[in-house]
Amino acid sequence: MIVVAPLALQRLLPAAAACAELRGAGQQLPVHPEEAPFVAGAIPARRREFAAARGCARRALAELGIEPVAILPGDRREPCWPPGVVGSLTHCTGYCAAAVAGEDEIAALGIDAEINEVLPEGVHDSVATSNERDLLRTLAQRDPTVCWDRVLFSAKESVYKAWYPMARRWLGFLDVALHIDPAAGTFTARIVLDQTRGNRKISRLAGRWAADDGLIRTAAWLHR
Repeated sequence: MIVVAPLALQRLLPAAAACAELRGAGQQLPVHPEEAPFVAGAIPARRREFAAARGCARRALAELGIEPVAILPGDRREPCWPPGVVGSLTHCTGYCAAAVAGEDEIAALGIDAEINEVLPEGVHDSVATSNERDLLRTLAQRDPTVCWDRVLFSAKESVYKAWYPMARRWLGFLDVALHIDPAAGTFTARIVLDQTRGNRKISRLAGRWAADDGLIRTAAWLHR
């Protein structure tokens, strides 16, 4: 069953955002007819993830008063939202979610979910700067139950999902300088590239994170 505005995700989002999530790998939602060509040749697991995330998106959009629409993928597979809406999708094993907001209040929004486990060998150094690696070691000593490298990875994924629709440029993991506050459950992201949308420099995004139910969830946004 799709759950609307679950506490686990909603508490990470700004007040203007709506969200929905779907738990469990056994549930299967139909693929929207307009979206079907984009996963026609995909393996069944990919089709299920695609349909489930977009089912969540339509349920979240309904919270904004928007009728069901197709959510087609863009050039970099980013979801293309209805006019006046910003949003993000995420999925991992047994879980998917969507978050949306009106762009009159939120300029950019990104979410991500990951299993709370350490990153695969060799990924760590490609994701974290030297300062961030020092921070991760300190955080691991404070609370070893949280896979902090995965929090960092997820937060940067959320930042990219929020940043790309505005900048329309690739953003690497090392192009984001992240600081995690373990007590507040927040993070701040500084974009080290000089990118603009119009005359506005996109340099910092706010974010929140949580580790529960075996998952890492993160959200990043930029207020209008």
